[in-house]
Amino acid sequence: MLIFLAIALLLLLSSPWNLIAFLVLLPVWVLELFGWNRTTKRYRKSVGADTLIGREAVVSVSCRPVGQVRLDGEIWEARCEAGAGTGERVRVTGRKRLTLIVEPVAGLTGS
Repeated sequence: MLIFLAIALLLLLSSPWNLIAFLVLLPVWVLELFGWNRTTKRYRKSVGADTLIGREAVVSVSCRPVGQVRLDGEIWEARCEAGAGTGERVRVTGRKRLTLIVEPVAGLTGS
């Protein structure tokens, strides 16, 4: 965004001032890029099935012991040793490959 301001000042200001504004804003823009790059590298991306552990899902196909659950609009294969019926809420406790290991949430039913 700062580079667009520098280019606009280069085009709009009169002769010596446009060059001065451009030469002042160019290093500021480079410093801003380095700061942004350093900040974003600090955060680790969290993706995949491991990010689902601890979250709640709704059973879409009865898990007795194998079925399916819906979580964030996605349908996952699930395994629930205690058993869970359609519409019940379950909590993801682990995973084995792409199958989520779930357990029923006490006292709650899905909508």
